[in-house]
Amino acid sequence: MKLLSLAGLIMVGAIVMPAPAEASPIGGDNEVQISGGAFHAQGSDTGSFNAALSYGYFFNPVWELGIRQGFNYTFIDNGRDFWTATTTPFMHFHLPLGIFVPYLGGGIGAAYNDRDITGVIGPDAGVKIFFNPQTFLNLGYRYEYFFSKFKDVDNNSNHGNHIGAIGIGFVWGGTRTTK
Repeated sequence: MKLLSLAGLIMVGAIVMPAPAEASPIGGDNEVQISGGAFHAQGSDTGSFNAALSYGYFFNPVWELGIRQGFNYTFIDNGRDFWTATTTPFMHFHLPLGIFVPYLGGGIGAAYNDRDITGVIGPDAGVKIFFNPQTFLNLGYRYEYFFSKFKDVDNNSNHGNHIGAIGIGFVWGGTRTTK
């Protein structure tokens, strides 16, 4: 609840702050983003922590190609804890609307731990809220489901993970004009 309150305050701050003249990615920009989250259900003996680091390249202001490295650690009281990592290339389409830049896309990659490896695929969406021309808050959602063979992708589409993420990101490298 505290995390949601903090995100709400940051969003309100972003809305009332004066918008920078050019506050969104441009062609040639590189992007790095770090995000994380945690979950523990009340009355439950399990919970998890997740983190992700991603890098992307903007071909133009709307198309980004990147790769995300994710890590999830699940803890179980009186049981064996376990971890899962994902490496997922992704493609996003952005809609620059001033300081708000919603995006929609998807990725396909691998999920693995010390016992197994499998494929992972799914869509993702979110919004980047720019505080200045090169720094943003990301509020994102992705759905991941797993498969061992491509023919199984459709059969497993309703047995996946919902992942919400709050992160901070930076863009650099494109040619910005000064006014």
